[in-house]
Amino acid sequence: MLLSLAVVGVIVFALIHATLGLAKYKVEVCMDFQGRSSCRTASGSSEEFALRTATGNACALIASGVTDSMACERTPPRSITWLKRP
Repeated sequence: MLLSLAVVGVIVFALIHATLGLAKYKVEVCMDFQGRSSCRTASGSSEEFALRTATGNACALIASGVTDSMACERTPPRSITWLKRP
């Protein structure tokens, strides 16, 4: 029983370590859409992926439905702050 827990713990640690190691970029994006604002932080293996993820996450909180979300994501961000770059 303890051996199985130890093996699972090692596997989980390895997955987390590998995933975090791929995040070379970290960005905070602030979006304004239809009178609402939201800022979100995301990490990624490329600048484009991190920026797109942070933008999508910020828009998910302030847009209603797929059409609004897409429109929000096409809106220029109020601010982009790079927190980590290689």
